Amino acid sequence: MEQVTAELKRIGDEVKRSGEEALKQAKSAGEVSADTKSKVDELLLKQGELQARLTETEQKLARREDPREPVEAMSWGRLVAQSEEMKGMDSSARKSVRVRIDRKDIMNVGSTVGTGTSATNSLTVADRQAGIVAPGHRTMTIRDLLMPGQTSANSIEYTVETGFTNASATVAEGQQKPQSDIKFDLKNQPVRTIAHVFKASRQILDDAPMLQSYIDGRARYGLRYSEEAQLLSGDGTGSNILGILPQAQKFDPKIAIANSTPIDRIRLALLQAVLAEFPSTGIVLNPIDWATIELAKDNEGRYLIGNPVNGTAPRLWNLPVVETQAMEQNHFLTGAFAMAAQIFDRMEVEVLISTENQDDFVKNMVTLRAEERLALAVYRPEAFVTGEVTAKAG
Repeated sequence: MEQVTAELKRIGDEVKRSGEEALKQAKSAGEVSADTKSKVDELLLKQGELQARLTETEQKLARREDPREPVEAMSWGRLVAQSEEMKGMDSSARKSVRVRIDRKDIMNVGSTVGTGTSATNSLTVADRQAGIVAPGHRTMTIRDLLMPGQTSANSIEYTVETGFTNASATVAEGQQKPQSDIKFDLKNQPVRTIAHVFKASRQILDDAPMLQSYIDGRARYGLRYSEEAQLLSGDGTGSNILGILPQAQKFDPKIAIANSTPIDRIRLALLQAVLAEFPSTGIVLNPIDWATIELAKDNEGRYLIGNPVNGTAPRLWNLPVVETQAMEQNHFLTGAFAMAAQIFDRMEVEVLISTENQDDFVKNMVTLRAEERLALAVYRPEAFVTGEVTAKAG
């Protein structure tokens, strides 16, 4: 805006000088020379163009400062590309860049790829493609079911009641009162790191939109893909998170039903959770198993649940059904997710871009690393029940 204003002032001064020259010519020769007239016309045209640019810039600034205007959401890639750390980072740089991204900075950000050609979405312009065609993404769900939390420690400790002997009873006057017993156990869940690195051409450092697409499309998805599997079925050995499934109670129906269907078995699992005093808040199924349940029909060919014409919300026994391929086929999980387990984020997603190692220097590449640190605390394992959707023969 300052450059346009300065140029507009310079052109205005030239127009003034040319006008004075034209007046002198008119007085002395009775007419203005063709060269002077052409120069004045050219200056006036340029002055009009600059004035239009200045007006457009002022309008954009006014809209940006208007509190009623919606604030554009920043995706992970744009946060990296436009961060202070990335300033001056191009293909000639010889340094590492560490960029920290907090989840609060990307709250309410949907898909990293918008639609149309508006400058407010994350698509590249029509004449410049991102250059990376990625496969389809799996929808992540488990984190959204669980209670969120933050920690600054390297492990999470919590006390769990492991036994309760209730000896309470009526007591005659003067008699000894019965003694009950409560047992506790101190649990400890370490913070684990989920990370990955991958290579990219150094040219992406000169192309912010391509860098944005690369980080958004792969780095974030890679972390969430592994996180989903760890939260659900991590075995707790080595550097693995101890997930929900290894701690969940095995399906143990309290009612015997002959020729029970998948719908029957899930209802019995919900009963098992109720008897443990932790009513379930959701059901997790593999998409194939959920499709099998939705396609079940009665003897007259009518669907038992759902409406294939108008669609239906994924619900069973009045509880939401979550589909994820992270759940093994023919297995289910029910539980009081938001009450009995909690995620603790120790370090938000961090992206490191480096060009320092010898291999990258020789091959003109960069190394990108994305990582996060988190812990999972399952406070009440008995609140979760897992089993087979369809009982195996024998």
